[in-house]
Amino acid sequence: MVLKSLQFWSVALCLLAGSLFAGEKAVNSVHDFTLDGIDGKPYALAQHKNQVLLIVNVASQCGYTSQYKGLQELHAKYADKGFTVIGVPANEFGAQEPGSNDDIKQFCTSKYNVTFPMLAKTVVKGDGICPLYSYLVKNGNEKPVSWNFNKFLVGKDGKVIAHYESNVAPNDPTLLAAMEKALAAK
Repeated sequence: MVLKSLQFWSVALCLLAGSLFAGEKAVNSVHDFTLDGIDGKPYALAQHKNQVLLIVNVASQCGYTSQYKGLQELHAKYADKGFTVIGVPANEFGAQEPGSNDDIKQFCTSKYNVTFPMLAKTVVKGDGICPLYSYLVKNGNEKPVSWNFNKFLVGKDGKVIAHYESNVAPNDPTLLAAMEKALAAK
């Protein structure tokens, strides 16, 4: 009798919890996320519907920092075809992004002439991981971000196509082929 009573209350609590959260919006793509831009203003990824995205966790003091040059070249070359690079500064790996958002913005624009969108510094792995990166990892290959300059290729529908490690350069033939295939998709 006690077991049946416990089962009843367990089911009732689950139903109640479900109804409490029913008003929350389901996350179906990266387009469902709004983060802070590097300037502190809200940056809705929904503005990139029907675009191919390359979302990259970046750092100013990393051995891969020179990839900013290739990311900027990629962004400039394909922007008019519906492609956008989005930089996401993070400090989880070797504390290689210690500066403020203003410091990061100044570094990127003065050293690499970055014109692609940059988000505010955020957590991309471990405790406090931002919801966007939880989504990217879960819908990528379930492999956590391993270091600075990991790249997530996202299709026009906002779904993750692939997750590339840091050593995959922006001009890597495999990355370029996947990106061009995504751009050609309807």
